[in-house]
Amino acid sequence: MSKRTNKDTIILGSGKSYIAEFDVTKGLPSPEEICIPENELGKTKGGAALLYSTEEHKETDDLGTVAKTVIIAEEASLKLGLITFNGKTLAKLIDRCKVTEADGKRTVKIGGAGNAQGKDWVVCFFHEDKKDGNIWVLVRGSNKAGLELTFATDGGSKIEPEFAALPQDDNGTLITYIEEIDATQNAAAQDAE
Repeated sequence: MSKRTNKDTIILGSGKSYIAEFDVTKGLPSPEEICIPENELGKTKGGAALLYSTEEHKETDDLGTVAKTVIIAEEASLKLGLITFNGKTLAKLIDRCKVTEADGKRTVKIGGAGNAQGKDWVVCFFHEDKKDGNIWVLVRGSNKAGLELTFATDGGSKIEPEFAALPQDDNGTLITYIEEIDATQNAAAQDAE
């Protein structure tokens, strides 16, 4: 089992999406805490995409002999493709959303300031790979993509939320990327230090 011991390991396949309300007093949960059946957001269609970008500012003298570049802004987001969902799922994807259940019906009211929840979420995309090692991608944030729900005769309804990352800790971390590695090689490397 290689467990991502080198940079030549190919990542192939999709994964599962999990979500839980972010508790500012506890901070970011571990993958083991969030990746449980009751937190599964829905079945995946089209995988996930992790996006990270920066905005830089460059200063130089008039003759171009000295220069300095600094990062002045950064953005990150996690985009998901979900092929299964229900009204309770929508409440996790739309801030201004209220769900009630009565008389055998679930009613979802979308929009309106009175329906605002004001919640931040922790989203974890779990890529399981028994041969090369698992990967977990965690972000804290809320869906910035709104909602587009299509009912078509030639395909399942799919929603694609995109969670804009908010800082997870005092360092301003936007993304936590965890990969499973070979524990024996890790221990040998620590012993050598």
